[in-house]
Amino acid sequence: MDLRSAARGFLAFLLSVPALQGNGDWTVTYSSSNVCALRGAMVDINCTYEYPDNVQYRPTTVTTLWFTKEDNHQPVDLLSDADYTGRVESSCGEVSCTGSRCHGACPLRIRDLRQSDSAVYKFRFTTNQPGGKYTGDPGVMLSLTDLQVKVSFPYPTKPTRAELECHSMCGLAGDPPYIWSRNGQNVRQGVKYWAYIQSGDSFSCAVKGYEVLRSPLVYAPKNSSVTVSPSGVIKEGSSVTLSCSSDANPAAEYTWFKNNQPLHWGPSQPHTFPSVRPEDRGTYRCQAQNQYGQLSSNSIFMDVQYAPKTPSVTVRPSGEIEEGSSVTLSCSSDANPVATYTWFRDTTDRYSSHMNQGPQLIISYIWSSDSGQYRCDATNKLGKKSVTKSIDVKYAPKTPSVAVSPSGEVEEGSSVTLSCSSDANPAAEYTWFKDNQPLLWGPSQPHSFPSVSPEDRGTYRCHARNQYGQLSSNSMFLNVTYDPKTPSVTVSPSGEIEEGSSVALSCSSDANPAATYTWFREHEDSVKASGQNYTITNITSELGGNYYCQAHNAVGLHNSTFLLIKVCIQCLKTTDVALTTSSSWTTTVAVRGIVVLLATVLLLVLLWMRRKRASSKACGQGGRPDTVEELLPVPVYENVPALTNRLAPAAQRESIEDQDGHHCAIIHTSLSENQDQDQMEMGGTSEL
Repeated sequence: MDLRSAARGFLAFLLSVPALQGNGDWTVTYSSSNVCALRGAMVDINCTYEYPDNVQYRPTTVTTLWFTKEDNHQPVDLLSDADYTGRVESSCGEVSCTGSRCHGACPLRIRDLRQSDSAVYKFRFTTNQPGGKYTGDPGVMLSLTDLQVKVSFPYPTKPTRAELECHSMCGLAGDPPYIWSRNGQNVRQGVKYWAYIQSGDSFSCAVKGYEVLRSPLVYAPKNSSVTVSPSGVIKEGSSVTLSCSSDANPAAEYTWFKNNQPLHWGPSQPHTFPSVRPEDRGTYRCQAQNQYGQLSSNSIFMDVQYAPKTPSVTVRPSGEIEEGSSVTLSCSSDANPVATYTWFRDTTDRYSSHMNQGPQLIISYIWSSDSGQYRCDATNKLGKKSVTKSIDVKYAPKTPSVAVSPSGEVEEGSSVTLSCSSDANPAAEYTWFKDNQPLLWGPSQPHSFPSVSPEDRGTYRCHARNQYGQLSSNSMFLNVTYDPKTPSVTVSPSGEIEEGSSVALSCSSDANPAATYTWFREHEDSVKASGQNYTITNITSELGGNYYCQAHNAVGLHNSTFLLIKVCIQCLKTTDVALTTSSSWTTTVAVRGIVVLLATVLLLVLLWMRRKRASSKACGQGGRPDTVEELLPVPVYENVPALTNRLAPAAQRESIEDQDGHHCAIIHTSLSENQDQDQMEMGGTSEL
């Protein structure tokens, strides 16, 4: 079938509902945000777009493009992308405008899909209106898939009756029919196929109309065979590998037989004799099997001749080997003729595989990286024998490091685990430090905070130690985020404020990340101000009431207690003459101030004279003068209500509301609901 000319030339798997992506009046709507299609087929990605019809720019011009790549932040049009040459087309229709909106559609078609076409596809349109450029983000994700055949045997009593199911990594749109093929012949339609499987059968599936895009064949093992390496005569002690091969899909599993008796070898394939023995002589074959059937291989005879016996390796010095010391490995074997010896290391970064020729391998300065497996081969003309020796080099801790899980910022109350790791042999023991102070944590490693708190915030490191040395790790900062604590509020200035002046409210709260602040007035939904400080200017009675601030961050929020702003409006009392202007009032206050000052000076002079007379009298009569308290009269200030209220005892002062004088504002901090309740339970009262 020619997919390029087929009327039904696309096959897509829709993975989500249509996706609208817009910003105000500019929108792009994709038919789906995720599309999955068969490799080699064709796919359509549809989209529509809208923008406002600006009459000032009529006629409006629109340019469109699809892209997956950008060059210096400029989209690369798929129509000019070399990776899509001859495989893409974009059929953008005419733009229609109704009312104040204009609409357009611009579908994208991609043929002969390749694995490299898996990408995110985006649509952009541009108009001649100001700011008339818009890209539909995040776009449409296109994924590619192949068909696969799943096989199951649901009836144990019928081991050859199988259920075959055709499937892919995502659901196929429209549920199209599947075509099943058995031994190259189409047999039926449907997602599932029940069949009795016989030896030599093969099966595949495809979507109807797309037989060229078939799933891989599944079939029973064919052409099973056994090979031996090396071939020819096998000497005792040499390495021999038996391999079994078979053409099968799915891949076959193998069972080995020696002299027609099953062997209990592991599942690894091929099977290796690292050092063959005379007892291994015999006839070998394998049996390949998968869920479709089984097939036995040919038989092969393995002949084993005499060769060196198993070598032995000694290490000097014996016991633990410390990094930096000199180590000698010696190999010996009973062999006839006398064996020659070759040393190998299985894996290493410092040496090649072949390390040395001779019975001894001397490492004058051994490193920790020299730990590993060392092999000695004893060889004569009849074969060879091998033995391996493990070298374990002890060393002090190296490059300790600290890790935190989960990584990044940690929210208060969550579970956090700190882990310390270090390359050391033997394994290191760890001591933890916070802000360079040792922690009395137990020997458990790693350490967990079941519920982390702000106090756990800090810089952590660990100290790794074993009997060969010690080393400190890098430092890791544990950042604990938490919602704002109960905010505290301050008022400036405190005390009485004249009407018409300003009062500044300030709110603060312990929070991580730092809190932002919003001010509210009780019983009002609108925000009065934003920011840590809130200044109320030109105070009037209408501004009275309860105020509070709200501290909030990304973790949470907390409200402060109420601030009560109480405004009282009062009139200044006069004795004889009503004050009609601000200037006359100022003059009166100034005169009264002068009178008070003169009276004070006169009082001090009289007091000094009286005290002097009393002192003289006391000196002449042997007595003592009267105390200052006895001699000092209580000053009386008339017609100065503001001063009288401040100097009089608390019990005799008039309330601010009852005084005559200038207007004032009184700032009180009210108790929270919890504080009110506590005070009521204690029998106290709260008076604003």
